[in-house]
Amino acid sequence: MKELPPELQDEVRDFARFLLSKRRKRKQKKLRLTWAGGLREFRDQYTSLELQKKALEWWGD
Repeated sequence: MKELPPELQDEVRDFARFLLSKRRKRKQKKLRLTWAGGLREFRDQYTSLELQKKALEWWGD
């Protein structure tokens, strides 16, 4: 980095700061289970395997 001209050294420092700030923002969030029980109404119509297959179809669209 010392071999770069001063203006490029500043740019490298700015980029390094940007990378650090980006990393800090990615704090681990607590897992929320708000979806739990969301398919309860289909419990009598489908097996869990059928629901898994359906979910894969939906994600593929």
